[in-house]
Amino acid sequence: MSASSDAPSETPASDTESALLGDVELDQAVTRVEQELGRLFARIRIGWREAAATVHPDLQPLGYQVLTSIATGKATSAGAIIERLQTDKSAVSRQVRQLEQLGLVESVPDPEDRRARVLVATDLAQERVALARSRYEGRIGERLRNWTAADLDHFADLLAGLGG
Repeated sequence: MSASSDAPSETPASDTESALLGDVELDQAVTRVEQELGRLFARIRIGWREAAATVHPDLQPLGYQVLTSIATGKATSAGAIIERLQTDKSAVSRQVRQLEQLGLVESVPDPEDRRARVLVATDLAQERVALARSRYEGRIGERLRNWTAADLDHFADLLAGLGG
């Protein structure tokens, strides 16, 4: 017997084996992304809770989201808020009522259709939201300022792609 016949055969992995290894690596990467997104979402929820407390100690995180939707002009009617936040009508109604009671939101006639009403943030709300946002943006800004502008642009593109 020759020495070459005693040696184990070294055949390259088949395409199927390579594909399976690639699938396993991809599955592991997807799992890691899902885990990291879960951590990020938990941190965001904590941020909303802290921001809500900055605006008013009795304000819930959903109330803060409703308020910022109104304050930024991105949603100024109950229907628009429901669509934007993907929540139910009764929850939005409760939050708007609380925001009105706290003096943070007012319902005023719609300038384009005097029969309709729109929600507007009061000056007090604008001040408190600005304070809450500056605290949050300061925290996230500290982390993101360690990245290059190119990395941030790439990250923003990846997030945009993930968000569809």
